[in-house]
Amino acid sequence: MNEPCPDKEIEMRLAALRAAHRALDSRIAQLLRDGFADQVELQRLKKQKLALKDRISALERLRLPDIIA
Repeated sequence: MNEPCPDKEIEMRLAALRAAHRALDSRIAQLLRDGFADQVELQRLKKQKLALKDRISALERLRLPDIIA
């Protein structure tokens, strides 16, 4: 009976993914501000950020009900 509601679980996962996305965004901005020139690391961080964005979008779609127009 103590199982979390699927909606609450989705919200918790979304919050964690959004926080990770913001952290990556901050890290990328910091590297660019500091003149960090390692393009390989920047590309890796940007790919991670994009993957997080895709996972966030997928979870957000789960929250929306299927409406047949």
